[in-house]
Amino acid sequence: MNPFTFNTVPHLVCQQGATRQLGQLVADNFHHISRILIVTDPGFLATGLVDGPIATLEKAGFAVSVYADVMADPPEAIILQAAARARASDIDLVIGLGGGSSMDVAKLIAVLAASEQPLATMYGIGNVKGPRLKLIQIPTTAGTGSEVTPISIVTTGETTKMGVVSPMLYADMAILDAELTVGLPPAITAATGIDAMVHAIEAYTSRHKKNPLSDSLARQALHLISNNLRRACTHGTDLEARQAMLLGAMLAGQAFANAPVAAVHALAYPIGGIFHVPHGLSNSLVLPHVLRFNAPSASALYAELADVLVPGTSGTTAEKSTAMIEAMEQLADDVGIATRLRDVGITEADLDRLADDAMLQTRLLGNNPREVTRSDVRAIYAAAL
Repeated sequence: MNPFTFNTVPHLVCQQGATRQLGQLVADNFHHISRILIVTDPGFLATGLVDGPIATLEKAGFAVSVYADVMADPPEAIILQAAARARASDIDLVIGLGGGSSMDVAKLIAVLAASEQPLATMYGIGNVKGPRLKLIQIPTTAGTGSEVTPISIVTTGETTKMGVVSPMLYADMAILDAELTVGLPPAITAATGIDAMVHAIEAYTSRHKKNPLSDSLARQALHLISNNLRRACTHGTDLEARQAMLLGAMLAGQAFANAPVAAVHALAYPIGGIFHVPHGLSNSLVLPHVLRFNAPSASALYAELADVLVPGTSGTTAEKSTAMIEAMEQLADDVGIATRLRDVGITEADLDRLADDAMLQTRLLGNNPREVTRSDVRAIYAAAL
């Protein structure tokens, strides 16, 4: 066995209705805390589901303020604005309450508000010097796994993104409460669910840091999500399915936080950055085509995942690998997600720009089980068109 290290959030709460006791959870687990900032987005704020957590925190004696200007693919300006507000309000604890963008912003608020280090010096791996404020993450979608990852993605230009990757970004606590996800539309449920499955698949095949613990988490994540995604999309108020989806997404987040993602994400980022396609859908659009490209190098691992996704599948390694890829395509069809790049407005004329941008994602491409050239990337995009 190769040596490995494994890191994750130290305190996890997986319970329907857990946020109805949020004030008590904070009081029991965090000392010398008085001022809390909840970080969310306008859409989730409008649902009214933020009101309950605020009420329970205030009942426990905490002063609560809300930053609700988070947008998808958050730009630097939003993050700096939010951090300045937290600093001015002398915040003690930050709570990310929302999808991946809200949780990513919450991570950076926690470090920026507690130190003088400029955001520009944090990009890359291991560049956050600390300290940071206390941090709780509460996902409202079952997809990104951001509640248990040490990664925050920032839009740094018109279409370019950069990542801050540091153990300092691990939260102190993650809370999974399906009651916050019941209003999620089927299309978003589908896209975020497949996003989580991509995390698991890429962690399981990651070239450099794949390990027995991340493998176990990835397999369990795929089991939970593949068995519950259709139900969560068609019966959105099914709390059991929703809770299973949240747990699966979190397990996938733990897996890829330690065995990082690869070419699917590298090719998805330009789709999101240039065409403003949601991250989960961007991943789903290129997933089967990247899997087919990788199969010559990863078919044995894909065959193992076929045992999870298509139990009882028999045949050669190549046949089981193909069955696994086809199962993912069938799942995308079943949940009604867009499956072609042309469905989101991308044309043949856009492929060279996409390929150029994807090749900049060297941090991700280096984890892919098969070497990827620019011509490979363009061919994958063409296949997905």
